[in-house]
Amino acid sequence: MVEAVAATKPTATCPECGAARPDPSRVCPACGAPPMRAGDKRALDNEVRTEDLEPYVALRYIARLFKVLAVLMLIMLLGEVVTGIVTNGIAAFMTLLGEATRLLVLAGLLWAGGDITILLIDAGHDLRVARILLGRINAAMHEREEREKNR
Repeated sequence: MVEAVAATKPTATCPECGAARPDPSRVCPACGAPPMRAGDKRALDNEVRTEDLEPYVALRYIARLFKVLAVLMLIMLLGEVVTGIVTNGIAAFMTLLGEATRLLVLAGLLWAGGDITILLIDAGHDLRVARILLGRINAAMHEREEREKNR
């Protein structure tokens, strides 16, 4: 009975090699193409899947947060310097110098963290573009092979 159900199960065709795929959720046994999902548009060269276009919203917020925190640290530094000079005058200079150095380094690290986060976003976009282009090249090669076989 189980064999009869399995025999009636419809098979899909691989978008890359055109071979029958008994289970589209697994790797294609003929060409090794990745599993297919519902709504997968890999059969068409000029279409991009929606997961290839997802923005890095959380990373952008983190980059902004780091940069805002760096600016707040600089504002705190100015407030601390003004308060120290008003309360103790020139006698607070050495203490303020050490605190100013510490806060400037921390603000610089936060700003650099924001820049590194933006760099990660750009690297992710480059990776996605490379993946899309590689998929298109793969599809074009399989189409060319198919045309050569049909001749």
